Amino acid sequence: MATALSKTQINARRFTNAPSPRTRPGLALVAIFVSLMWFFTGWASSPRSTNGGAAEPGGPGSPTIVDGVASYYGREHHGKKTANGEIFDMKKLTAAHPSLPFGTQVRVTNLSNQRSVIVRINDRGPYYRGRIIDLSLAAAERLEMIKSGITKVNVEILDAKRLF
Repeated sequence: MATALSKTQINARRFTNAPSPRTRPGLALVAIFVSLMWFFTGWASSPRSTNGGAAEPGGPGSPTIVDGVASYYGREHHGKKTANGEIFDMKKLTAAHPSLPFGTQVRVTNLSNQRSVIVRINDRGPYYRGRIIDLSLAAAERLEMIKSGITKVNVEILDAKRLF
């Protein structure tokens, strides 16, 4: 005849029969392998600049240049506060960037027509994956990107001294 087990005995069996990390050494190897793959394939590295191997960003005469996709915003945000507290004016040459300090001047060049504009960072964004900068309507007009809405650009930080 089988004896009834108490709750304590049932819980004790669950813990003694559960797999532990010590019984699964392959799992640790998989974790190490994945970490090394991230490291060597660049998944864990910082964005690379395209300044032709010049000195690290922030030094005199070594501007940081990044390629990516730009979008613009205008009428729906006109008159509202930006992240730095000023009122957004779609007719000014301003932009939103996720991390550059407010007030940073950057040159944005449209890679499809080589037109460029200098804008001041005064907001945070863009909040869409794959985009590196949101431009004001005035800046987008100068780059001739209104019809497309987004375009591939080159962003060059002009006053890197403010970064460090």
